[in-house]
Amino acid sequence: MDVSRRRMGLPLLFLSSISLFQVLFIVPVVVAQTTNNELRQRHSEGYCAMYDICGNRSDGKVLNCPYGSPAVKPDELLSSKIQSLCPTITENVCCTEAQFDTLRTQVQQAIPFLVGCPACLRNFLNLFCELSCSPNQSLFINVTSVSKVKNNLTVDGIDFYITDAFGEGLYESCKDVKFGTMNMRALELIGSGAKNFKEWFAFIGKQAEPDLPGSPYAIQFQPTAPESLGMRPMNVSTYSCGDVSLGCSCGDCPSSPVCSNTAPPPHEGDKCSVRIGSLKAKCVDLALAILYIVLVSMFFGWGLFHRTRKRRSFRMKPFLNTADGGESSVNMQKAENLPMQRLDDANQNSSGVQLSIVQGYMSNFYRKYGRWVARNPTLVLSLSVGMVLLLCLGLIHFKVETRPEKLWVGPGSKAAEEKRFFDSHLAPFYRIEQLILATIPDALHDKSPSIVTEENIKLLFEIQKKIDAIRANYSGSMITLTDICMKPMGQDCATQSVMQYFKMDPSYNADDRLEHVKYCFQHYTSAESCMSAFKAPLDPSTILGGFSGTNYTEASAFIITYPVNNAIDKEGNETEKAVAWEKAFIRLAKDELLPMVQSKNLTFSFSSESSIEEELKRESTADVITILISYLVMFAYISLTLGDTPRLPSFYITSKVLLGLAGVLLVMLSVLGSVGFFSAIGVKSTLIIMEVIPFLVLAVGVDNMCILVHAVKRQALDLPLEGRISNALVEVGPSITLASLSEVLAFAVGSFIPMPACRVFSMFAALAVLLDFLLQVTAFVSLIVFDFLRADSRRIDCFPCIKVSSTYAESEKGIGGRKPGLLARYMKEVHAPILNLWGVKIIVVSTFVAFALASIALSTRIEPGLEQKIVLPQDSYLQVQFFVSLFLNGELNCLISSFISVSLLHSFPAGLFQ
Repeated sequence: MDVSRRRMGLPLLFLSSISLFQVLFIVPVVVAQTTNNELRQRHSEGYCAMYDICGNRSDGKVLNCPYGSPAVKPDELLSSKIQSLCPTITENVCCTEAQFDTLRTQVQQAIPFLVGCPACLRNFLNLFCELSCSPNQSLFINVTSVSKVKNNLTVDGIDFYITDAFGEGLYESCKDVKFGTMNMRALELIGSGAKNFKEWFAFIGKQAEPDLPGSPYAIQFQPTAPESLGMRPMNVSTYSCGDVSLGCSCGDCPSSPVCSNTAPPPHEGDKCSVRIGSLKAKCVDLALAILYIVLVSMFFGWGLFHRTRKRRSFRMKPFLNTADGGESSVNMQKAENLPMQRLDDANQNSSGVQLSIVQGYMSNFYRKYGRWVARNPTLVLSLSVGMVLLLCLGLIHFKVETRPEKLWVGPGSKAAEEKRFFDSHLAPFYRIEQLILATIPDALHDKSPSIVTEENIKLLFEIQKKIDAIRANYSGSMITLTDICMKPMGQDCATQSVMQYFKMDPSYNADDRLEHVKYCFQHYTSAESCMSAFKAPLDPSTILGGFSGTNYTEASAFIITYPVNNAIDKEGNETEKAVAWEKAFIRLAKDELLPMVQSKNLTFSFSSESSIEEELKRESTADVITILISYLVMFAYISLTLGDTPRLPSFYITSKVLLGLAGVLLVMLSVLGSVGFFSAIGVKSTLIIMEVIPFLVLAVGVDNMCILVHAVKRQALDLPLEGRISNALVEVGPSITLASLSEVLAFAVGSFIPMPACRVFSMFAALAVLLDFLLQVTAFVSLIVFDFLRADSRRIDCFPCIKVSSTYAESEKGIGGRKPGLLARYMKEVHAPILNLWGVKIIVVSTFVAFALASIALSTRIEPGLEQKIVLPQDSYLQVQFFVSLFLNGELNCLISSFISVSLLHSFPAGLFQ
């Protein structure tokens, strides 16, 4: 897991951070003290103190020549390279192309440590640029000793004259810079925790032994230069970390002007509150409460006024009955001919109310369209279903995205840009495999006992033995941990564990393990016996948890972390090998390590880099049965509700089982068509699409199916079938169209959300709802035509080839021939009359307005965020064990790692990273 990335940076990067200072010079083979005359040095402008490479050390590092030659004008290519890294050096230089390439290779190791503050990094680079390539190098560098390598003189020691002002400026710009991976000061790694610039310079100039990291020659930093030799200290201008143009973060430069006002202002809602007696209410809540009272009062007043006016008009009604008698008889005659009126007049409803222009056009369209579909149902069904099946062919390219960083982080977000920058310029971050062993808290005192015991250390070696024995099959070859682990120095894996204090050897100090561990907790940086097997110190805070301060012996958790090599965008087979090993690692942890640790009365948690991705994949396939069951339930529901009131003599004819099944299949086709289309154009599906969209589209599709079928059933049986289909579409077609389009547009707007999971879900849902609507008004209408033709010809539902004799149709003539169902009778005889009561109206409106305003008030209390554990299956070992140990029990004293990679392309030329 990413949790351990910060914790393990010190031992992995300690060596590379120190080797940063191996910048072009030589460890003595045969040391000879020389004088300026013997070295023929000339201290004046335009002259070098060191130029070119005169040999190589035994470990391959290049060695400079100690000759005072004039500065050389570089060619155009070398000049551009030098300018990219050292913009202060122009024209002539004191380094060859080979020297500069070595310089750039070495100083680039500082970027991960100092990248959070470009001002610090710029000052740091200037120090070594002036030391290596300055055309006036001889003015502030004096070679004090040389050594011979294959009869060539090479530099062994120098005096570097540099002003205190530069040193102070360099230190001040870098002293607060954090190394993000470990959440600690960068100077702890590349400055040995220096408290001032003199201590830092002393660390940089200390000569290292052969084959050990550090400066390969002695550098004496001096504040004053001997004027008799014509020398003067180097005093290049330094950049302040408070310079806003260089963009140092507030965590790396608290003194920056932009950081003085970065504290988030108090929440406005917390400041604005009103106290009424002992009750304290937020201003938003009080305002909404007042608004609610005003709205309800207005509605109540309007209802009272309307009711009073209605009573007055009712008293005058007897005088109007005579005058309205003739008109009533005309209206009754029109009501008798209502079916034919519906068939002939598409712009007016049964009450004579004029439709809007849009509804009028849509009604005219659906009138003509309904007749055409009723006459050509086979053609419409074939074309509509055929088009969707064509879209379903895209399912050949169907893929599910389960990588968390691709689901929740937008490709254009700052986090994604920083990770791409980090991976492309600084190599991809290593993969993390982790085990956590912890003691069980004491039920009486609620305190976990220490895990640092002889028995538990022995248990770690037993676990490690099983880990080393893992053999994962990848393409016929067996993969072990040694094949994929990070090896910063030599052939030893950089495993982060207490076992490193024993060189990963169970026989090392086997008689006194406990005392040795306690000794190493306090001397892990200085004692050779505590150095890890991969030749780096190991900070106890990276391998222990559940302790306070530096009281490591009271730790209640052991953390074992295995860093594994990674690859950018999963190129090559390195990542696939790691994934194969991780699967075997998780199986071992579940089957063998978990029972072993629990038998020792300890808790055990485990995780691998691919754990979350694998668990998301498992969940995406686990809900298939649930989706199928839901569709079967909806199929049964539709089959019962679409048919007429069950009557035994004609039930097998009036039922709509086949129509309901066909409708559910159309809903499934719309979902598959949407997924197929986006799969064809390369958009990966997500877990939320697989689990939510089928239910969403099913709900919309069932709604439309019920509306269409019941609209056709409400038509007069004496009308021809095409007339009933046409009238039904005129009646409900505009409503279905407008409702569906509003749903499509709502989801389409969601496609502009930058979060990939939400954006992809909105895109898939918008197309699925659109296809569902199109299939409802084309294929399903055609199926309705076929079903009613079947019923009219007295054919059995589900077996339309069988025809029976029945007279049920003759007994149901007329618009009211069919007996209304139970739900229809309830709505007409109970629900509508109750809802029409004046008092009920007031209560209903008041209740729903209260819910609406309460929702607005509560929405201000929503806290944004996404916890990883809520997207994992409830039975996941990560859900039950890893996240519980990590976040709930507080066993680990660490922070989640982050990528801090400020793009220096705005501060430095692009060639710096070439």
